[in-house]
Amino acid sequence: MSRIHSSHRGKASSRRPYPASLPSWVPLDKDEVEEEVLRLAKGGTSPAQIGLTLRDTFGVPSTRLLTGKRLTAFLEEKGTKPQLPEDLAALLKRVVHLQQHLEHHPKDLSNQRGLSLMESKIRRLSRYYRRRGRLPEEWRYSSASAALMVQ
Repeated sequence: MSRIHSSHRGKASSRRPYPASLPSWVPLDKDEVEEEVLRLAKGGTSPAQIGLTLRDTFGVPSTRLLTGKRLTAFLEEKGTKPQLPEDLAALLKRVVHLQQHLEHHPKDLSNQRGLSLMESKIRRLSRYYRRRGRLPEEWRYSSASAALMVQ
């Protein structure tokens, strides 16, 4: 399948095979991982960064195998889930950066186009999350309030 905003064909990548059971060499047990996840989440770390930290620092290949739940489901259960989904927050951060750039460089037409493409991406993604119940039904994107949502 092709990409939405370019004429490129797709994205080739490999995926890590998920093991059926927890490897024997994992150094931490379930309670230690849960404590570390909560500590990192309360510090404002995103779920993807938490997973990378657990993998790179503590040698935990998959929190799902240890806890039996996905990381965001675990955070939601403990009440520390971020208010915006991670991919939507990243897009909003990029839009705010582009808006600041366009304030200083108003004739930069390629970035104006990039901004409109990103805003349409945000609208599509927010519609998906509203249907799935991850965002409230009254949530709408506006370029004026994007900076407030990111901070």
